[in-house]
Amino acid sequence: MKDYSTEADARIVIDDLLRQAGWDPADKSQVLTEHALPEGGRADYLMLSRNGRPLAIIEAKRTAIEPYTAKQQALPYAKKIGSPFIFLTNGELIYFWDYGNDDARIVNSLFSRRDLERLVEMRATRKPLATIEIPEYYLRQGETRQVRPYQRETMQALDHAVELGKRRFLIELPTGTGKTDLVSIYIKRLIQSGRAERILFLVDREQLAKQALEAIQDILNQHSSYWLRPGMVRQEQQITVCLLQTMISRYTEFTSGYFDVVIADECHRSIYGSWQTALTHFDALHIGLTATPSAYIERNTFQFYQCHDGQPDFTFPILQAFRDGFLVPYKFATGITQILAEGAEVDEQTYDPSEFERKWTNEDSNRKMMQEFDRLAWENFKELAPGQKTGPGKTIVFAITKHHAARLAYFLNELHPELKGQYAEVITSDVADADDLIRKLKREEYPQIAVSVGMLDTGFDCREILHLVMCRRVRSPILYQQMRGRGTRTADHIQKQKFVIYDFFGNHDYFNDSDTDIFTGIGRGHAPGGERKPPKPPGDLVELGLEDEWLHAVTYVEVGPEGERVDKRDYVTNWETSVQSAVKDDPIIQKVRRGELLTEDEEKALAERLNRPEMYFNEENLRRAYRQPGGNLIDFIKAALGSLKIKPREEELTENFQAWLVAKSITPQQAQYLSLLKNRGIARGRIELEDLFQPPLSILNAAELGVELFGERGLKEIIQDLNDSVFMKKVA
Repeated sequence: MKDYSTEADARIVIDDLLRQAGWDPADKSQVLTEHALPEGGRADYLMLSRNGRPLAIIEAKRTAIEPYTAKQQALPYAKKIGSPFIFLTNGELIYFWDYGNDDARIVNSLFSRRDLERLVEMRATRKPLATIEIPEYYLRQGETRQVRPYQRETMQALDHAVELGKRRFLIELPTGTGKTDLVSIYIKRLIQSGRAERILFLVDREQLAKQALEAIQDILNQHSSYWLRPGMVRQEQQITVCLLQTMISRYTEFTSGYFDVVIADECHRSIYGSWQTALTHFDALHIGLTATPSAYIERNTFQFYQCHDGQPDFTFPILQAFRDGFLVPYKFATGITQILAEGAEVDEQTYDPSEFERKWTNEDSNRKMMQEFDRLAWENFKELAPGQKTGPGKTIVFAITKHHAARLAYFLNELHPELKGQYAEVITSDVADADDLIRKLKREEYPQIAVSVGMLDTGFDCREILHLVMCRRVRSPILYQQMRGRGTRTADHIQKQKFVIYDFFGNHDYFNDSDTDIFTGIGRGHAPGGERKPPKPPGDLVELGLEDEWLHAVTYVEVGPEGERVDKRDYVTNWETSVQSAVKDDPIIQKVRRGELLTEDEEKALAERLNRPEMYFNEENLRRAYRQPGGNLIDFIKAALGSLKIKPREEELTENFQAWLVAKSITPQQAQYLSLLKNRGIARGRIELEDLFQPPLSILNAAELGVELFGERGLKEIIQDLNDSVFMKKVA
């Protein structure tokens, strides 16, 4: 007797899953159905390699049956037929079982033929990681660099965890300690050991994408790599660098088995809602990188990376990095003007950066800040770095708004008219040549100073930075440490000894940070000049930067280098009108309308054309205007043309649930139970404990079964987690 509701229903579900993974179920050279076994019995489906060898069987069950329970039924079939892999599915849940190496685990799709063939090939050539020597030196940016002791220890810790069968890893290293170099070297080890062929490197900032690709192409120059942009044609290369925001709209183009390794930089931001959906789509080794101290990492991050003791797989404390000389120490400029005191206490949820700027800065205070910084910087730059030839040394000024940044740059250039405006440059998303300016800041004599909003707060790497000027308020401990980290990198070629922080808004006082008692995140800070605040639970902390505050709290968008304020609704209207008008004569937008993918050159040309001065249409501004942090340029073009498919709420919640489920370390019985709760949550918008005692869940004895599976406390916690992570669509 078949387990399917009907034979026809079974074929429809399984055939569709196969087609989604690139198989043709009607082609007997690819897939055999009801395949008779040598000693009796039949395999529901047999997936074949290109040379006709068995790759995987599919054991299908009707929806009401938990597919994991079919393991022992499927295993003899697979062994008799010589199939190395098994899929177990009821149409809703899919398990992948590499029975010679691991237990069955939930995946989001069937694997393609190439996915399975690649796994077979890698297993045939696999070597113990211990046989792959960790190098002592590597080449980076034309110089020979030594693998540092903590980098070696990190790789050894990863080796140990991989060999024990762990599939997810969390690494905590302070900003400036070479996380990208480290993971690039480790990728090479995974490739050499036969554990990886295709790698995905996810980041959430364009600067991080550029730096990751640069490091990968430097260290892994024998392996093909590229940056997958929103509208680009997907390339079949070994290493893909991609913004998480882009992958949210493109992950369905890939099977769950497409990548062998997924690396997520600043991974604490990636584990909620649609962000998690994109991350967990891939059945791979997951390596999470973060500079965030574990005290500020939420429980969900530890759960996803299977760190059940609340500790990363490897941690290198920032204090140790300073003591060992791997990070450059800092000092705070003394005697500078404190721009505000009580004004620092502003409601985080209603914070309007432009209003804050208007209230707490003016022409006089802005000019005075720049004068004080400039004077002190010229006085001490030789002390900070004896090898620095041009004063005052490379500098980042953190501004409040784009308008504020423009004024600060103007005042700095006013101090040095002989340099004809090259002394300080504004670097924001609205500056057409921002990439070129960043390159000049890093490699040329001028500009000496970059004034920025958000763009250089995180992910920016310039070793020569000697001065950080905080002309804005910071209340996120994570962001504060990221900003401070822009100066901690060593630079032996200029004999960099220290860098200076000019904190005009008293942020270091708020965080109880000093150059003798370094803020590590443990103390959570205190109010300036006042009592210590009670510690906030990590989930309530403000983790994101200014751009995220703009996303929801502000009704306007700042556009252009001068920061002109445009109402979000007007900006969206202008955008949609411009795109609709341009489509008649623009062949690239026409391709987007037809659903065709772009070449790298086309995508770049389109982005530059849309961001010209008349419009300043770019992803950052569009995300703010649409209030869509995960949106990308192509999505917004499709929205303007009316061709963007807005997912039905049920579909979006189902995807979020599946991603959340994959991230959990739970039993098959628990997964099946939670699938029942999911359907109730979709119908009601959330799940209450009382729902378990009411039809239809009460008919299934849901309350008693839930307590049996999770315990009373555990059931309450998992329901709360389900509400927070899936139905409330919380974003980190």
